[in-house]
Amino acid sequence: MRNNWLWQPRTWVELFALFNLGGLAPDIFLAHSVNAFHSRAEWVPLIFSLAAPILLLPAIWALAKDKLFLWRVLGNFTGWISVFIGVVGLVLHLKSQFFQQWTLASLVYTAPFAAPLAYTGIGLLLILNRSVAANTREWAEWVILLALGGFVGNFIFSVTDHAQNGFFRQIEWIPVIASALAVGFLTVPLIQRVGMGFFLLCALMLGFQVLVGLTGFALHLHADLVAEGGSLFQRIVHGAPIFAPMLFPNLALLAGIGLWVLAGKTLDEKL
Repeated sequence: MRNNWLWQPRTWVELFALFNLGGLAPDIFLAHSVNAFHSRAEWVPLIFSLAAPILLLPAIWALAKDKLFLWRVLGNFTGWISVFIGVVGLVLHLKSQFFQQWTLASLVYTAPFAAPLAYTGIGLLLILNRSVAANTREWAEWVILLALGGFVGNFIFSVTDHAQNGFFRQIEWIPVIASALAVGFLTVPLIQRVGMGFFLLCALMLGFQVLVGLTGFALHLHADLVAEGGSLFQRIVHGAPIFAPMLFPNLALLAGIGLWVLAGKTLDEKL
């Protein structure tokens, strides 16, 4: 494995988790800067995101060197902490307003309640990578399931975030439709066997997700740049969340890994 470890889907998942946990740091910083980190608990996910790569880099090195015990320990430790932070963050975000009022308006205008589940999803991905035999049909289906969960969250984000301005522009419906499309496509291979034609359709669907995400990033950034009042940092903090659209290509990448392995297993079974 030492010679080809970098080309293994299991390694891709490890790198995906590392970059995503580290990449959440600037997003968390901007999100919690809205209220200037009012609660000390808001520093926890930021600190964890900065520390996680320090744990996962040695884990990936251990995987490359076939030191699987160290790889499992570091990954499971990081994964379970990530799961815990995500679940607690979900409760705290809901507690900020929704638990007090129990209204749709409080759900839309409160802290994004599903956002902390990004940590839970990445944590479960790390745990999965150590609990299920790599590159098997079961492993691929679990990866797809986690990507599917991410797109469900993306659908919720797209609805609640854009509902704050009443879907002022019709283009704001596109991420809602794209997320729903991804959920539908990714559900199918989990409930029945599919042919290679379906995997090709999935590839086109994932390409569409990437296009939606990159376009959304450009539109959000442009909206913040041309907004009036305050410094650029203040406009980014209080304006359109520039990193939110990048969830689309990010989840498309994860789903692509799972579908790639599943397609390979499907092809092997037909030969």
